[in-house]
Amino acid sequence: MTALTALIRRDIRIALRVGGGALIGVLFFLTVVVLMPFAIGPDLALLARLGPAILWLGALLASLLTLDRLFMADHDDGSLDLIAMSRTPLELSCAAKALAHWIAAGVPLIVATPVLGLLLNLDAGSTLAVALTLLVGTPALTFTGIIGAALAVTLHRGGLLLAVLVLPLSIPVLIFGVAASEAAISGPVSFGTPFSILAALSLVSFVVGPFAAAASLRHGLD
Repeated sequence: MTALTALIRRDIRIALRVGGGALIGVLFFLTVVVLMPFAIGPDLALLARLGPAILWLGALLASLLTLDRLFMADHDDGSLDLIAMSRTPLELSCAAKALAHWIAAGVPLIVATPVLGLLLNLDAGSTLAVALTLLVGTPALTFTGIIGAALAVTLHRGGLLLAVLVLPLSIPVLIFGVAASEAAISGPVSFGTPFSILAALSLVSFVVGPFAAAASLRHGLD
């Protein structure tokens, strides 16, 4: 546990440095949300109706933007080999790195959501509902994304392969995240149903993601 805690703290410090990636994701999220009112126009009712989908899409793209840094820096400086050869199971190390990435890059997106919701004509209750769904759903984006990040770093194909692999796996999270947000605001569907499925997706990704990423790293580093 001490080694995992040290790994989490190290990755968070690296991500929060200038150029570490966390700030890039937040700025990209802000850019997407700010540009949408200009693209849609002055229709406030339409803007409020599309608000949850815009926030979720921005969070998905911002999360994807920073995933390529999850293993790439460690691979370049040799730290990844040391992590793979340590006594700590590689699955737990992958889970720790994914958790650090979510804390550094995902939590700021959730914190910024209530403020950015005002730009989309969402009231306080609606923005809090969207933030709650992001709190439950964004871990699924991260723990699913580590699979693509591990494959990209071992196959040396970079960000393009990462996007191709991760985006299809992220579509169910996006669908149920938007559905839960809209149900909490005004939808005819009960909030509990899509929200429960969203939580289940996060739990499944938390179990499957580290094992799949560790298997990919072992195969690629051999």
